[in-house]
Amino acid sequence: MAGHSNYVPQSAAAKWLESRLPVISLMRGSFVDFPTPKNLNYWWTFGGILFFVLIAQIITGIVLVMHYTPSTTAAFSSVEHIMRDVNFGWMLRYLHANGASMFFIAVYIHIFRGLYYGSYKAPREISWILGVIIFLIMMATAFMGYVLPWGQMSFWGATVITNLFSALPLIGESIVTWLWGGFAVDNATLNRFFSLHYLLPFMIFGVVLLHVWAFHTTGNNNPTGVQPKTKQDTLPFHPYYTIKDLFAIVVFMIFFSWFVFYLPNYLGHADNYIEANPLITPAHIVPEWYFLPFYAILRAVPDKLGGVLLMFGAIAVLFVLPWLDTSKVRSGAYRPLFKQFFWIFAANAVVLGYLGAMPAEPEYVFWARVCTVYYFAHFLIILPLLGFIEKPKGLPVSINEAVLKQNGGGTPTGAAAAPQTK
Repeated sequence: MAGHSNYVPQSAAAKWLESRLPVISLMRGSFVDFPTPKNLNYWWTFGGILFFVLIAQIITGIVLVMHYTPSTTAAFSSVEHIMRDVNFGWMLRYLHANGASMFFIAVYIHIFRGLYYGSYKAPREISWILGVIIFLIMMATAFMGYVLPWGQMSFWGATVITNLFSALPLIGESIVTWLWGGFAVDNATLNRFFSLHYLLPFMIFGVVLLHVWAFHTTGNNNPTGVQPKTKQDTLPFHPYYTIKDLFAIVVFMIFFSWFVFYLPNYLGHADNYIEANPLITPAHIVPEWYFLPFYAILRAVPDKLGGVLLMFGAIAVLFVLPWLDTSKVRSGAYRPLFKQFFWIFAANAVVLGYLGAMPAEPEYVFWARVCTVYYFAHFLIILPLLGFIEKPKGLPVSINEAVLKQNGGGTPTGAAAAPQTK
């Protein structure tokens, strides 16, 4: 579905540029004339929200770097300098720190929307895999950024998480030594993390462009999961979806601003306002909230190597999800059994997050194990079986028919769902 531009250059300068570098027609084909399914709801606006937050994170990060000192002796005080002495430094830091949480809120909604509506199914496997890669780089970037303030939770979080790699046979100790830049978390570690934290957002930006290119090649998924067949099924991206995305971004920014100006430290940890001290271990070491489900999976396994493998496996399973779901119907809206299991899975993920924030006491560890088993069972057992035992609802013949029916018109759908074609 790429290359739908109707752009005809009018001025001599535009004609000259178009004949040598057709960037204007490329932009129009991708973001103006691009045919988009006419039934996309507001869950589809989170892609635009994520792009906006990514740009905001890069801009605020560049400005903060101008005042930050990546040194164990000066990092903590340089953050205090930003907060107290730099003009609007407090706002820049709160925008950046809370922006990370907003990024993960939006990306989790984006992922769960993709899971519910089957956006990982053919022909969109590459787009989905690129999205999982973005998620992985985001997690690495956020973890390294959390270390930079050099507070107590920064230091001990870095110590605990980097030590996990030592569980890997043969190469584990070498990886830990390389990450630390020595034999303990120290100045070299902070410099490595600072360098990578600055670099990785630009890598995210590059993979985002590939992600957009991939789904512009195959076309957007939509709530019905039915592919567009005629022009009646689509609308040009501009102005219909640009206005919708802008409205959603404004609403999301109100939510974002509420945290920045009224609850700036709500999503952080109080111990990170204490300068890092290798001689004093915090009573309860926890990562940022967006890592908590994976932290619960890590602690659910008594064996260190097993916990590390399951923690990374919880993300790795997303890479093969397009081949685990055997159903021929994309959208969960037409899959009654899948819909029930989806909401159980969503609740399970929230419970894992709660358990990750709790102390490693027997009752919490027990329930973390139960939730971990269900997490993997959902992907490895339930989804493969549902494709064989579930009877989906009838699919609409076209997107246009689904829209008309939703608004009181159209023709009835078929009695049974036919396999969706690519």
